[in-house]
Amino acid sequence: MYKVKVYVTLRENVLDPQGNAVKGALHSLSYHEVQDVRIGKFMELTVEKSDRDIDELVKDMCEKLLANTVIEDYRYDIEEVVVQ
Repeated sequence: MYKVKVYVTLRENVLDPQGNAVKGALHSLSYHEVQDVRIGKFMELTVEKSDRDIDELVKDMCEKLLANTVIEDYRYDIEEVVVQ
C-alpha cells in the first residue's frame, strides 16, 4: 500500500481572490506581517500496490482529475506503508 499526499496550488500568474480575502481578514485581525496568501488543495490517497508504476499512476490521476493543469500546479509525496 502507498500513502500519497497531493498538493495542488494555483500557478503564480493566476489571481487568487480567495487568498486575497484571507489576507485582508488577517490584516483586519492585526496580522500585518502577512505579505501574501495563496489558497490550495491537499488530498491524501491510499493506493493499493499493483503492476502499474505508482509515479505514473499518480501523475495520471493528477493530470486527468485532481488538478486543472491550465491554472494549477501540483506536487505529490509517495510513502510506502505496511499493512498489518
